Amino acid sequence: MITGKFAITTHILTLLAKFPDEYMASDYIAGSLNIHPVLVRKEIANLKKHHLVESKEGKNGGTKLIKPAAMISMEAIFNMTFEKMSFGFSKNDPNPECPVGKQINNNLTALYDDINIAIVNKLKSISLEEFSEQF
Repeated sequence: MITGKFAITTHILTLLAKFPDEYMASDYIAGSLNIHPVLVRKEIANLKKHHLVESKEGKNGGTKLIKPAAMISMEAIFNMTFEKMSFGFSKNDPNPECPVGKQINNNLTALYDDINIAIVNKLKSISLEEFSEQF
C-alpha cells in the first residue's frame, strides 16, 4: 500500500542530488519536507542500509550521496520503500455464490499486480539525476 514513504525518500534523495558535494543537515531536509527531523533520520538510516548515503556528525555534519544520482534508478528507490500500488478491496466479503463476488478479489489482485509491473517498468527508465533535473 502506498504510504508516502516513496515520496519522502525521493524528496530526501532529490535534495541530496541537487547538492552532491555537501553534507546536508537532517534539520534542513526536514524543513524542506515540513516533517519532524526524527522521521528524516529514520529514512536516512534506510538509505545508509542500501549504501546510497553517508553521514557524519558535528558542526559541519549531515548526510550526502555516496552513489552518483545517475546510477540510482527511481525503481531502486521505490523498491527500498517496500511500497506497492493497491487500490484496496471492499470492506465486506463478497458473496461466494455470486459469479462476480467469488472472483472479484482474485481478479483485482491480478490487476494490481499488472499495475505494479507497469510502475516498476516506468521507474526503471528514470534515474534520480533525471528526476532531480526538474528542480
